[in-house]
Amino acid sequence: MPSVSPVAPAAPVAPVRLRPPARPEVTVTDPALVKRAVKAAALGNAMEWFDFGVYSYIAVTLGKVFFPSGNPTAQLLSTFGAFAAAFLVRPLGGMVFGPLGDRIGRQKVLALTMIMMAAGTFAIGLIPSYATIGVGAPLLLLAARLVQGFSTGGEYAGASTFIAEYAPDKKRGFFGSWLEFGTLAGYIGGAGLVTLMTAFLSTEDLLAWGWRVPFLIAGPMGVIGLYLRLRLEETPAFAAELEKASKKEKDRPKVALRTMLAGQWRALLLCVGLVLVFNVTDYMLLSYMPSYLTSELKYDETHGLLVVLGVMALMMIVQPFAGALTDRVGRRPVIAAGCAGFLALSVPAILLIRQGSLLAVALGMGALGLLLVCFTSAMPAALPALFPTKVRYGSLSIGFNISVSLFGGTTPLVVTALIGATGNMMMPAYYMMAAAVIGGVAVWFMSESAGLPLPGSAPAVEPGTRPDAGTGTPRAAGTDA
Repeated sequence: MPSVSPVAPAAPVAPVRLRPPARPEVTVTDPALVKRAVKAAALGNAMEWFDFGVYSYIAVTLGKVFFPSGNPTAQLLSTFGAFAAAFLVRPLGGMVFGPLGDRIGRQKVLALTMIMMAAGTFAIGLIPSYATIGVGAPLLLLAARLVQGFSTGGEYAGASTFIAEYAPDKKRGFFGSWLEFGTLAGYIGGAGLVTLMTAFLSTEDLLAWGWRVPFLIAGPMGVIGLYLRLRLEETPAFAAELEKASKKEKDRPKVALRTMLAGQWRALLLCVGLVLVFNVTDYMLLSYMPSYLTSELKYDETHGLLVVLGVMALMMIVQPFAGALTDRVGRRPVIAAGCAGFLALSVPAILLIRQGSLLAVALGMGALGLLLVCFTSAMPAALPALFPTKVRYGSLSIGFNISVSLFGGTTPLVVTALIGATGNMMMPAYYMMAAAVIGGVAVWFMSESAGLPLPGSAPAVEPGTRPDAGTGTPRAAGTDA
């Protein structure tokens, strides 16, 4: 029989191991660092609006100090004209500080804007009066306001970008709302100080030296804000962008101004529309209404100031809760509700305010204040989400400041002029309604950003959470993958 060779056993086959899908890079936020970033950003905003509060509430006195005696309306127009002039250079400041923030970092630029804001405000408190140096007084006031305007061109966009890039995706609305909490705190601080001075100082003392005190306080405030900002690290999103660019180009990221404009034209248009309704209503309520109550309606000055302060205190209480609400229901529904509210309630609110009784004024101002919270709570998180990380600071600075300069900061001047030309005391209502229509169009076309990573940035989650495989969606630690 022929021999049969034994069959060699088959070699064992190694089991095939499927590699799990790659998970995207995720930023795990540091809660303590996020809180420090929010405080530092909010303090700068508070100082900016401390100045606005002082300037708006003491506008009648400033008109007498810096401009020739004569028609009180002309003096008020001149004062608001200097106020509005600062907004004309804000786009220039945005074009300088915004791209710089995308190149050298958010933290460095925010420290620089803090120094310039404090210096400009402090300088106003040192300017001699018109009676002392004549026409040099309003010219120096204008110069100080231009320094303020140039520096603030990089402030709000930088501060909102700073908080948005530090905050976890699921709580960006809540943390962003503290930026406007700082705005209100600064405004209450400035307006409250002016109210106390108006109540306890004689008119002569207020004109002679009292008006200087609020502006001189900006010096120490600026030093504190600068200290807080210098202690912070760069945002994780910008640090990642810088590392990515350095590997490719061996240099810091460079983005042409044309790219920030032409490459982001749709987002810029949305930004301008959203900022328009936000700032027209903001400056109408917080900057113009004190003068409207006293100069146009001849309302008691002290009572008018106290009503506006009470409204701002109410807004401060509601602000963080409204910010958290935008994280749950989205930014678009909250902003849309604000636009609809201003369209429907501006006329009734102004009619209540014109009625003149303390209760009616408080109800009308309170209604406008609560509607404004729809914007103050949502915008700090919604606006940075319009732009990718590489151009976020620059594009947001340009869009924001163009809109504020053309529509927001000019609101007191334009409305005062419209009332003077037409004699119609309802102009504030009509102006807010027109802004609400434009804002509503912008909301219709904007995308929802609540709970999503910022464009161009990795998902940001709180400690104890991790992303789902391949998606970047946060999942609680300990759950099945």
